Amino acid sequence: MSQVFALLSAAAAVLLIPVPSTRHRVHRPRPRAAAKPRPKREERADPLALAAGWDLLAAGMRAGLPVPVIVRAVAVEVGGGARRTLHEVADHLDLGSDAATAWEPALRDPGTAELARAARRTARTGSALAEVAADIAERARSRSSELAEARSQRGAVWISAPLGLCFLPAFLCLGVLPVVLGMLERLPINPL
Repeated sequence: MSQVFALLSAAAAVLLIPVPSTRHRVHRPRPRAAAKPRPKREERADPLALAAGWDLLAAGMRAGLPVPVIVRAVAVEVGGGARRTLHEVADHLDLGSDAATAWEPALRDPGTAELARAARRTARTGSALAEVAADIAERARSRSSELAEARSQRGAVWISAPLGLCFLPAFLCLGVLPVVLGMLERLPINPL
C-alpha cells in the first residue's frame, strides 16, 4: 500500500513541477511602420448622467421654461459628445429653427439620438416632450442597472474559477485518491 502511494505521489510531483526552459528567447524589437495617427477616441457620456439630464429636461418642460434654455441647462449637466451636441441644438433653437432642423445634430450622437427622434416627433404631433424625456431617462437607468448586474455576475464567475482550479486537485488528492487506493488494496491481484 505505501509503495503504491509513494509511486503515485512521485508521478504527480513529476507532472506538476514546472521544468525550466533551456532555450532563452531573445527579444528583438521589430521595426515600426510609419506612425499612423490614431483616430481620436470618441467621448461617451455617462448613461446615468444622461438619465439625470433627461429628468432635468422633463422637469424644466413641466415648469414651462423655454426649450432652448432647458436644453442648454441639460448640456451643462451631461458630459462627452452629448454636451457639444446639445449646445448646438440649443443654438439652433435660439435662432428660431424648426424642430426637424434644430434636432438634426442630436440624431448623429448615439447618446442623444433617442431624445432627438422624440423631440422631432412631438413637434409634429403636438404631444408632450416631458413625458417622453422622463420615459427615456427611466429606460436609461434600467439599462445601466442591467449592465451593472451582468458585470457583477461575470465578476463572480471570474473570482470563483481560480478557486475551483486550486481546490480541485486537493479534492482529488485528499478525497478521491485514498478511496481508489483503498479499493485497490482490497482487490485480489494475482501475479503472473
